[in-house]
Amino acid sequence: MPNSIIIKKKIKNFNKVISVTGDKSISIRWVLFSSLAQGVSKAKNLLISEDVLAAIKAIRRLGIKVKLKKNNECIVFGKGINGYLYKKNLTIDAQNSGTLGRLILGLLVNSPHKIRLIGDKSLSKRDFKRITDPLKKFGAKFQLTNKRCLPLTIDGSSSLRPIKFSEKLGSAQCKSAVIFAGIRTRGTTIIKAKKSRNHTELLCNYLNLPVTVKKYKNYEIIKVKKVNKINKLNYKIPSDISSSAFFIVLTILSENSKLTIKNVNINLSRVGILSILKMMGAKIKLKNQKIYKGEKNADIKIESTRRIKAINCPVNLNSSAIDEFLVIFLVAAKANGISSFKDLSELNQKESPRLKWGAKILNMMGVKTKLTKSSIKIYGDPNLILKKKIKITNFLKDHRIFMTSVVAALSFGGSWEIHDKDSINSSFPNFLSILKELNK
Repeated sequence: MPNSIIIKKKIKNFNKVISVTGDKSISIRWVLFSSLAQGVSKAKNLLISEDVLAAIKAIRRLGIKVKLKKNNECIVFGKGINGYLYKKNLTIDAQNSGTLGRLILGLLVNSPHKIRLIGDKSLSKRDFKRITDPLKKFGAKFQLTNKRCLPLTIDGSSSLRPIKFSEKLGSAQCKSAVIFAGIRTRGTTIIKAKKSRNHTELLCNYLNLPVTVKKYKNYEIIKVKKVNKINKLNYKIPSDISSSAFFIVLTILSENSKLTIKNVNINLSRVGILSILKMMGAKIKLKNQKIYKGEKNADIKIESTRRIKAINCPVNLNSSAIDEFLVIFLVAAKANGISSFKDLSELNQKESPRLKWGAKILNMMGVKTKLTKSSIKIYGDPNLILKKKIKITNFLKDHRIFMTSVVAALSFGGSWEIHDKDSINSSFPNFLSILKELNK
C-alpha cells in the first residue's frame, strides 16, 4: 500500500455526530501513574496509538505487567511507588513521543542502574536539556548526545534532594517531569511555572497526592512532597481536543455543514483553540458539560462560518493552543484581513519546526505570510479557492502536518499529494476513517 494519499475534491457538506479517540496526554499519564500505583488499574477508551503503545512498552521494560484488551481497554498491574524491577543496561525507546521521553525521566531519577533513553529520528532532534538540567539538581546524572539530544543515559541517585525550579517555557512536559521527580524525593520541591496544560496536577489532586497548586495571574507555584503510595486509577479517557481540532476547523471552513463531537476533554489549559476560533467568528457551542475526576468534558457543536475575522492573537492563549496552531493558520488563511500570531518559538520544539511548516503550507497554497523566528502574519483571502497541484513531503513524519494538509485539501480544493500517511499512527490512527464517514 502506498504511504501517501491523493485528494482532488473538496469535502461534501455534512451534518454528523462523531467521537474521536482518547486524549493522548491523559492516556500517557494514566499509563505512567498506573505503573506506580499499588494494585490493578483499568482504563477505557485509552488511545491505542504508537505514542501510547510506546509508554506501555516502556513500563513493561520496567517490570510492570500490562494487558491490552478489545475496545481500547487496558489493565496495568502496579507494584507500588518503588515497584520497578529491571536488569542492568536497560534501553527504553520513546519512539516519537516527547511526552513519554521527557516525563519518564522524572520517574527514573532514583534508578539504581543506568538506563539509556532513545527515540526516532524526529525525537532525537528535540531538546532534552530543558528536562535534564532541573533533574540534575535532584541528584541524577545524564549523558546526552551533543549535550542536548537523544540518545541519553540517566544514572539515578539514591539520595535525591528537593529543588526549586523556575519553568519559563510554558512546557507541561518539563513541569510534569519535575513533579514526577518530586514525588520520589524527601522534602518539598517548589516549582514556579508559566501556565501550561495541567493534566498531571489534576491527576495528582484526584489521587490525593501531596501536590498543591497556587495560581497567580501569570504563573503558578506548585509544591510537591514525597509520595509513599498511589492508589489504583480506574479511568474512562475522554476524547482528545487536539484530535478534535482538525474536524472543528474542517467544519468551519466547509459549506453548509454541522458537526457534534462527543465527550471531548475541555481542560482550560487545552481549549485555547476554541477561544481563538470564537474570536474569529466561528460558531462553536459546548453542550452537556461535566466534571470527571477533575477534568472538564463536553460535547462540542460546530457550524460552518461564512465570514471569518482576522485576529491579533493574544499571546496568553499560546500555551493552551500550542498543538493546534497549524490548523488555526488555515482559518486565518480565509479571514478578511491580516492575522498576527506572536511568541510561537515553542512551535519549533515539536516533532518538526511547525512554525516554518505552517508558513510553507500556506505559501504553497498561494497565501502570503511574513515569518520570523517566533511570529507569523497571515494575509487572509475570504475567496480563496485552490486549483493548483500541491505536494507535501519531507516533514519528519509529523502527524499534525499530515492532518493539517488533509484538512487544507478538503477545505480549499486543488490537487494534493500528501506523503507519510502512517505518521498519524503516533496520535490518531483512525483519522482517515472518521473523515471517510463525514464524506459519505
